[in-house]
Amino acid sequence: MTVNSGSPSWYLRRLSRMGPREVGGRAGDALRRRRWRSAPPDCPTVTGARFTAVLPAGTVASVPPDAAKRLVAEADRLMAGHVEYFGVVRDDLADPDWWYDPKTGRRAPWGYAFGVPYRDEDVVGDIKQIWELSRHQYLTVLATAYSITGDERYAERVADHLRSWWAANAPLRGVHWTSGIELGIRLLSWVWVRRLLDGWPGAAGLFEGNPVALNQIWHHQRWLAAFPSRGSSANNHVVAESAGQFAASCAFGWFPSSARLRADALRSLERHLRGNTFLSGLNRELATEYHGLVLELGLAALAEADLADVPVPPSVRLVLLRMTDALAAIVDNRLRPPRQGDADDGHGLVVDGAGTDRWGSLLATGDAVFGRRAWWPAVTGTDVRTPMLAALIRPYPDGGAGAAVARPASRPAHFADAGLTILRGPAGIWCRCDGGPHGFLSIAAHAHADALSVEVRQDGVDVLADPGTFCYHGQPVWRRYFRSTLGHNTLQLDDADQSVSGGPFLWTRHARSRVLVADPSGARDGGTARWSAEHDGYQRSVHRRRVELTAASRELTVVDEVRGPRRTVRLAFHLGPAITADLAGNRAALTWTRDGEERSAALDLPGELSWRAHRGETDPPLGWYSAGFGRKEPATTLVGTGFADGAEGFTTVLRFHG
Repeated sequence: MTVNSGSPSWYLRRLSRMGPREVGGRAGDALRRRRWRSAPPDCPTVTGARFTAVLPAGTVASVPPDAAKRLVAEADRLMAGHVEYFGVVRDDLADPDWWYDPKTGRRAPWGYAFGVPYRDEDVVGDIKQIWELSRHQYLTVLATAYSITGDERYAERVADHLRSWWAANAPLRGVHWTSGIELGIRLLSWVWVRRLLDGWPGAAGLFEGNPVALNQIWHHQRWLAAFPSRGSSANNHVVAESAGQFAASCAFGWFPSSARLRADALRSLERHLRGNTFLSGLNRELATEYHGLVLELGLAALAEADLADVPVPPSVRLVLLRMTDALAAIVDNRLRPPRQGDADDGHGLVVDGAGTDRWGSLLATGDAVFGRRAWWPAVTGTDVRTPMLAALIRPYPDGGAGAAVARPASRPAHFADAGLTILRGPAGIWCRCDGGPHGFLSIAAHAHADALSVEVRQDGVDVLADPGTFCYHGQPVWRRYFRSTLGHNTLQLDDADQSVSGGPFLWTRHARSRVLVADPSGARDGGTARWSAEHDGYQRSVHRRRVELTAASRELTVVDEVRGPRRTVRLAFHLGPAITADLAGNRAALTWTRDGEERSAALDLPGELSWRAHRGETDPPLGWYSAGFGRKEPATTLVGTGFADGAEGFTTVLRFHG
């Protein structure tokens, strides 16, 4: 089924969320696209180009052996043609069709890039499946395998695929020239491919000595300079665009415009890193995977700046430092961060094999670049990326932002600007409470209608789970479900979402939340941690929630109140896929296994509501968990139905045993 995000009504809703400056900028973009259809810009002639942005001597030798082994194993799978993207396994990677979607079997049409309806799955296929391969991050893996082993098979495969892609994707033709984030990440991949292939005899002939490559690199940068993400769309996309543009203009600074593009990209990167990040260090989209993506992109751009001796404003390092400290603060005892908002498995720079922990890797890099704090969680895993980035980024005390930077002396648990609070108890009990804004900018593109939701784990196992994202384009019923209020551990009134959706990446009315109490430290020494918040997303009614975690009894209490007229209620608790639930009346016995050990808990649900267990239902969807983009599996959801009429409220108690 097609996402109707190109209808006249959708455009009117989208236009209503733009300011005058954004409208003017987009009008200019439209005129430029029309002009480029008949008169595209020409790449200037380049002579004498040399690549000097190489890894320092000894960098590859510093990669831990187990991380190198994982990387080479991944590269060998890719060489055999095997790859999996978003739950779809494909075996055609030895000689890929760059426009083919293996999920639907469709092939995107040829034509002027801005005339291709890339959001229409019936015409194009699943655009995420098509775009992902052409981010060329699998090529950075193959190039890393060459740098580690010296085996030229990897380098030759990279060269074959780049030549194939360049031949099939002439500038401004087809779906790979429609989205700036794709161009930005692809440029960053090409910078690292060239760096990692340095020493291979064919590297110069593939890049700086190749007119086709020079034409592609220049057109990517010219496109990004002409069509930046604007206004209400200036989220993680614009960070990727700026980071890719900056990296390319540093490493591939062979064009007359390189210095100007580099300066412009750095200004944009600095502005949008600040704009996309709360002062607490959390990403303003309140979508954790995009926190990881933006941090990866920022670190990669910083590496290029230091290697090229380009001065960077102190604010860039300061934002990245704060983001790293914030990440260290919010992860559970297994280094898993919250599952909040949208997640599409997007990465900024990939040079590691399967099994490498993304979040541990980012914390390891933060340790190497900024220095860990005493309260940081221990990172035991290894990765390839950390020693490579650490070899390029200059170590600065407190991120190079000056002695005035005050890093947290103890582990933060309440992020007031983001409305995120972490309650921690014994035995690895971890609870995220959401009282923050409904996403970022006027469209809140990656937000979910999840105000006052909770997420609870024990030793990294999802007990009360955030179900995830699953999809973006092409499956509107599933898109609506996974970002709905009913799709989260919170309360729904009159079968309506708290915030009003205008499309798959557009919210036209945002619920406003307010944290009333945040005392996460109370659980120390057997005490009780407390949190309370409310939101106004329901007309004429206010939903208020109180959460208490008592350490001594390992007991989590959730009390929901609805202030306003009598209304129908649905209260949902989504269990993780590892949890087995036996529901009898208003009590559920929960069991699961962790590290070979049987675990259990009791969930006492409000007796004022009628409770039912749902699992793997499709009409409508209910009872699902998405571990990653494009993947979903049945999981138990407990839903209580009834009425709210201003009574004492609904009390839920989760007791962990043992």
